[in-house]
Amino acid sequence: MNTFTIHRLHAREILDSRGRPTVWAECALASGVTGAASTPSGASTGRAEASELRDGEAGRYGGLGCRRAVENIRGTLHEQLQGRVFATQAEFDAELRRIDGTPTLGRIGANATVAVSLAFARAGAAQRGVPLYQHFADLAGRPLRTLPRLTVNLFSGGKHAGEQAPLQDILVVPKRAATTGDALADVAAVYRSAADLIWKKYQQRLLRADEGGLAPLFPDAEAMLGDAVAAITAAGFAAGTDVALAVDVASSHFYRGGRYQLCREPLTPEAMIDRIDAWTRRYPLVSVEDGLSEDDWTHWPALRARLAGRCLTLGDDLLCTQPQRINRAVASGAADALLLKVNQVGTLSDAGEAAALARAAGWKITVSARSGDTEDDWLADLAVGWGAEFIKVGSITQSERLAKYNRLLAIEEATGLPLCPLP
Repeated sequence: MNTFTIHRLHAREILDSRGRPTVWAECALASGVTGAASTPSGASTGRAEASELRDGEAGRYGGLGCRRAVENIRGTLHEQLQGRVFATQAEFDAELRRIDGTPTLGRIGANATVAVSLAFARAGAAQRGVPLYQHFADLAGRPLRTLPRLTVNLFSGGKHAGEQAPLQDILVVPKRAATTGDALADVAAVYRSAADLIWKKYQQRLLRADEGGLAPLFPDAEAMLGDAVAAITAAGFAAGTDVALAVDVASSHFYRGGRYQLCREPLTPEAMIDRIDAWTRRYPLVSVEDGLSEDDWTHWPALRARLAGRCLTLGDDLLCTQPQRINRAVASGAADALLLKVNQVGTLSDAGEAAALARAAGWKITVSARSGDTEDDWLADLAVGWGAEFIKVGSITQSERLAKYNRLLAIEEATGLPLCPLP
């Protein structure tokens, strides 16, 4: 049996793409190999997410420092895990949870446990002498079959762009592309076209949101969607045939008092479902993420029923990669796709359980980065290893995003795997 003996755990505070602190961790095994990983962090977060540990010092990074989480790795976790032998990732992650002792990993900090869990996985892959994507596939018990389709931020609003527009993200989904390289080329053409469009229409230079999406002052949601279609067409593509769209509505952020305050227009849940349904009929949407609030469990099944067969009903804030919430959504018919974010649940093994539940229900999976991310590229390996249908990284203009896309290109070259067929 291939076992993994912990020699040393180390960590440091680093900065993410928004200039905010996050955690980098390193796991050294007794075999002499090491693995390191860093934790992403979201701006648009669900209430059910695992708990980051922040320092709360108002005079330092506005209270967002991570020195306590780092010290928990260097101290508590290193001291309790040094010399311990683990046979599996699941055993290691279970021990992280036992040491923390809280349901949300709030004592050690989920930002600490995510980094350590992923660092252990990287070290495990190194000790086994296999690529990280193969190690992830082996952990999930899945053969390598396909590469994920890209969903790439074009326009951004909501929490990712100062809330200057209602919808959080409009994403382009290359459909005609046969390879990741072709898909990126198609996205780049649409992005350039969109940049020209917003200059001519809004007289606005290239202001970019947290994940690199363009962020002009759209008057309403329809303008965001309509301009995305115009950009696709201007780039020489057929909207819906060559390049489709996806939308992250992030409705929780404008849900108040039982109404959806969309562009200051109060909509009942039923009216919000009607509005989303109209968008999917007017625009070439293949996925709607968080169309309703994370607390609006009553109406999610109706949304999914309305979109079924035409568009994925994708849960992010609703699910938070939490197995118990996924079970509830499966039982009630609330969604048919999972947005998987490892840092929402705190360890790689917990994310794997969430993915397995989604698979058992016949759902599609999008593996997602966060608005605050680093140049670490483990996400690309995870999406390939776990056979995700889609990957959501951000736009194509910032290094923390490009690191994942460039890693996908390398995996594509090494494996020759085809892109996942569109649902």
